[in-house]
Amino acid sequence: MTDETVTIENVPNVRDTKVLLQAIEGIGAKVKYIYNNTVQINGGSICDLNVEYEYIRKIRASYYLLGALLGKYNESNVALPGGCNIGSRPIDQHLKGFKALGAKVNIDHGVVSAKAEKLIGGHIYFDVVTVGATINLMMAACMADGETILENAAKEPHIVDVANFLNAMGANIKGAGTDVIRIRGVERLHGCTYSIIPDQIEAGTFMMAAAATHGDVVIKDVIPKHLESITAKLHEMGCQLIEGDDWIRVMAEGEIGSTNVKTLPYPGFPTDMQPQIAVALALANGSSMVTESIFENRFKYVDELNRMGAKIKVEGNTAYIEGVKHFTSAQLSAPDLRAGAALVIAALAAEGISEIDDIEYIQRGYEDFEGKLSALGAVIARVDSERELQKFKLKIG
Repeated sequence: MTDETVTIENVPNVRDTKVLLQAIEGIGAKVKYIYNNTVQINGGSICDLNVEYEYIRKIRASYYLLGALLGKYNESNVALPGGCNIGSRPIDQHLKGFKALGAKVNIDHGVVSAKAEKLIGGHIYFDVVTVGATINLMMAACMADGETILENAAKEPHIVDVANFLNAMGANIKGAGTDVIRIRGVERLHGCTYSIIPDQIEAGTFMMAAAATHGDVVIKDVIPKHLESITAKLHEMGCQLIEGDDWIRVMAEGEIGSTNVKTLPYPGFPTDMQPQIAVALALANGSSMVTESIFENRFKYVDELNRMGAKIKVEGNTAYIEGVKHFTSAQLSAPDLRAGAALVIAALAAEGISEIDDIEYIQRGYEDFEGKLSALGAVIARVDSERELQKFKLKIG
């Protein structure tokens, strides 16, 4: 969105990020890794406003290029996104917002095209709370004429982070983190250096791993405020938690207790933590309910857990869980990103050796997952062949 160089720090070194950077390179931008988690991007050489399906079929985040390109060039053509099959994730609110800013929008042969003579600020009310549309419209409105108001906006920490990033580039965005965001269009954006906030879902995953395995884990470089809905549930389950300014410790000695969970937009319990807490509750003492209110297809992992000895019954958008004392090992298949991470947690808590296939889902969103778990004492390895699997089995006896 600027012709100047932008340096972004704390960039996750995961598959989705790499694919998105490849897509950005594919339209002519210069992308350079300075360190493992620091990237420099210069968009001054962008020469193509068509983002190819080759990149986009792999990741859902591709649709953010719609708002970014439309905001700077008044035109964008992006293939409809792929990603995890966890339910319907329509982009109607994105397109409604682009139209409200004066763009003409068409969908033809799987490609979304948006074009305007000049974007004009508008008043946009989202029919549902949507993180993706909130971010896309913030970007699209950055250089529109006049003021844009987004009502019923999402309030997630990464909404605030994107707004702060855009403001560091010269945008004028106020109200991010509330349900009303105001964007005053500016003539241009400039370069900056910006550090991305820690990922609360990655942190929450390790917190649930501690609970499910009766562990004692300190997670560093986090923002505890962003984890409040997760820490509240762990407290209800009987875990002990200690917080510092940028760290949190989870202690789960003895039995953990049951609780009920309903996923909600932030600051409610995140849908991306639903599979992980379900694993912990399946090993808890008593009966629990997990209600999924965001996506309709997010219990595909339940059959895998039941094969490990869990007692979970799904009716509609609610999973009814009867806690068991332990899991047994099994050969498992990751159905999506967060469910894959949840199955890894289940395998760590199970008796015996479990194998998990389709881990490319997990690699989409967790950097060096097995390495971090190994550092906590997990016996885990990523293997690429049957021979490596046999060596792993021999190694651990």
